[in-house]
Amino acid sequence: METIAHLRENGRIVLMFCAFDGRPRIVRLHGRGAPVLPDDARFAELLPHFGTHPGVRSVIVVDLTRVADSCGYAVPRMTYVGDRDILDLSAVKQGPAKLAAYRRAKNSASLDGLPGLFG
Repeated sequence: METIAHLRENGRIVLMFCAFDGRPRIVRLHGRGAPVLPDDARFAELLPHFGTHPGVRSVIVVDLTRVADSCGYAVPRMTYVGDRDILDLSAVKQGPAKLAAYRRAKNSASLDGLPGLFG
């Protein structure tokens, strides 16, 4: 929700990828982004690229303006074990009505008071 609020404020976004295995590298993707919410016609077209997750609330579309790489000499080595299913299980357990109420209560504004999911 913080990402959505800040994109609405100024549109700027940076995505950072770190190599935790192999050569130590960091790649940053700079650009302008926008949230695509379920009521947007583009949402159904974009969603299949990310798999099925109950309770998904948005897709972020980024138009890149710069790609930068750097060494990742201080990035620790880590091993990917697997995805967690807790968020998906929670969304299914809550159901659509409780999930909507939770989002209205918790996702209406960012931590710094910017309009959030319903802004």
